[in-house]
Amino acid sequence: MTTRTQADGAIVVDVRGSLDAATVDALRESLLGTLARERPITLIVDLTFVVFMDSMGIGALVTGYHAARETGTRFVLRNPSEFVHRQLRVTGLAEMFGLPPASPSAQSFTG
Repeated sequence: MTTRTQADGAIVVDVRGSLDAATVDALRESLLGTLARERPITLIVDLTFVVFMDSMGIGALVTGYHAARETGTRFVLRNPSEFVHRQLRVTGLAEMFGLPPASPSAQSFTG
């Protein structure tokens, strides 16, 4: 997991691998610490390289989302894999995170 600042001031947390019991504490600490220290206008969690996410991973993202709202920060999930997107849809959280009800690739198969 790495953190970087974009030219527009948004902070991006790049997450890789699995979001599960072994890794969520680091993600939660990164999200909450970044919000507390930096107070960015936008916090982007890039999930491009997340291959697995369980309920603990979902919980860490929800914690970050609520903490961001409390500080007035826009919380964005970027590039969730089909697996991650499906997990968020199944739990009813895709809409809360501003994600479409189905990923573009899934939509192409339903038409």
